[in-house]
Amino acid sequence: MKKYTDSGSKDTRSGFGAGLQELGQQNENVVALCADLTGSLKMNAFADENPDRFFQVGIAEANMMGIAAGLTIGGKIPFTGTFANFSTGRVYDQIRQSIAYSGKNVKICASHAGLTLGEDGATHQILEDIGLMKMLPHMVVINPCDYNQTKAATIAIADYDGPVYLRFGRPKVANFTSADAKFEIGKADVLTDGTDVTIIATGHLVWEALQAAEALEAAGVSAEVIGMATIKPLDEKAILASASKTGCVVTAEEHNRFGGLGESVAQTLVTNHPVPQEFVAVNDSFGESGTPAQLMEKYGLNAEAIVAAAQKVISRK
Repeated sequence: MKKYTDSGSKDTRSGFGAGLQELGQQNENVVALCADLTGSLKMNAFADENPDRFFQVGIAEANMMGIAAGLTIGGKIPFTGTFANFSTGRVYDQIRQSIAYSGKNVKICASHAGLTLGEDGATHQILEDIGLMKMLPHMVVINPCDYNQTKAATIAIADYDGPVYLRFGRPKVANFTSADAKFEIGKADVLTDGTDVTIIATGHLVWEALQAAEALEAAGVSAEVIGMATIKPLDEKAILASASKTGCVVTAEEHNRFGGLGESVAQTLVTNHPVPQEFVAVNDSFGESGTPAQLMEKYGLNAEAIVAAAQKVISRK
């Protein structure tokens, strides 16, 4: 089985910041808007280098989305930045009406997603955002796994004509994908080949899935790990090819089990090739205050939980 190593843990929000800075140097139509969280979103470098293309709108997220939609009419490519909870839940009406329905070329960039926001607690730990965004027609939904992939995805979405939701996180996590890899919207990454079980993971759970695959290999189980950075459009071809080979699937995500990656994968399987599936996700609850590591363990979002889910789903074949 192919092994992956952490080249040095980094936060995915810094990957976004680095990608945005590079875009600012490459594309004069790229503009950025932030709702009073420039430092948290790592947008400082872009703002410093492009003061005429950076707009600090303050704590007015709904207005930020409306401004972004308007900027697209003049040919600009706006990137909005705030926490995931404020990027989706607080402004859902504006996104639905002014961006998705209108097909506006806005890039909604959301940091501090999921439980790993940590100590700020349940009010800020949105676990429903993928569902909210993927249900909107025209909306692309991307949830990269590490610093390198987040940077590459940030750069890639500038070339896509249409609304995009880009989700990333607060803490430092393993950085294991290639720095040279080009991000392709809608394309899954088969990270390890396997024959006994397919593990499809997104975001911070991809590294945990790789650790689970190593543990399973030591126990004589061959796991195929697929990194699913794009949740919409979903790479159904990759899912079905793997499920046809292994005969069972585990999905893993830092999101509510309702409305997330697992639900999309289940719909693909039941429509085309029904096989047993287990879900590693938050089980219909809000989060709470704690360190990212404490919360991921308590809510069963780690390698050990993925191993247990894999063993269970194999027994159901």
